Amino acid sequence: MNGKYNVVFGFLYLVTTAALGPYMVKQYFGPHAQAEHANQQAVKELTLAVEGGVAGQIAQAQSDAILALNRQLESDEPIDEIKGGPHAHGNLESLLNIAVGLVLGILTVSQIWKTVISGLFIAGALLHSGMLYLVTVFHLGWAGAILGTGAGPILLLAGLLLAGIASVKGFPMATSRER
Repeated sequence: MNGKYNVVFGFLYLVTTAALGPYMVKQYFGPHAQAEHANQQAVKELTLAVEGGVAGQIAQAQSDAILALNRQLESDEPIDEIKGGPHAHGNLESLLNIAVGLVLGILTVSQIWKTVISGLFIAGALLHSGMLYLVTVFHLGWAGAILGTGAGPILLLAGLLLAGIASVKGFPMATSRER
C-alpha cells in the first residue's frame, strides 16, 4: 500500500458522506416543518388574543406560543447533531485519507510503515465517523458501543503520529543542485 488505497477510500467515503447528507436532513425535515408550522399558528393565535384584549386568552396564547417555539427549537437539534457529528467528521476524515494517501505516495520509507499508516487512517475513519453514521442516522446501538471505546480517534491519532515520524524520516529532500 503506497497510499493509493487511502486516496481511493477517501474519495469514495467523501461521496458516501455527501450522499448521506440530504438523506439525513430529509429524515428530520418533516418533524421540523410540522413544529415550525405549529409555532407560526401559535403566534397567530397570540396576536388575535392580544387584539381581543382578554387577559386569560392572552396568557394562554403566550404559553402556547412559547411551547410551540420550544418544540420548533428542539426539532432543530437532530439536524444540528448530524451536521456537527457524522457529516462533518466523515468529510474531514475522507479528506484526511486523501491527503495522507498522497503523502504516502512520495515518502521514502519502508512498505511496512506505509501499510501500517494507511491501515490506521482507513480503520480510524470507519471506527469513528463510520460508527457515528450508524448510530445517528441508522440508530444501530452496537455501533454506539464500538464508538464508545474511542478506538477510531485513537487510530487516527496514531496514524497522524506515525505519518509525522515517517515524514521526518522519509520526505524526499532536494539535492544541493536543486536548491
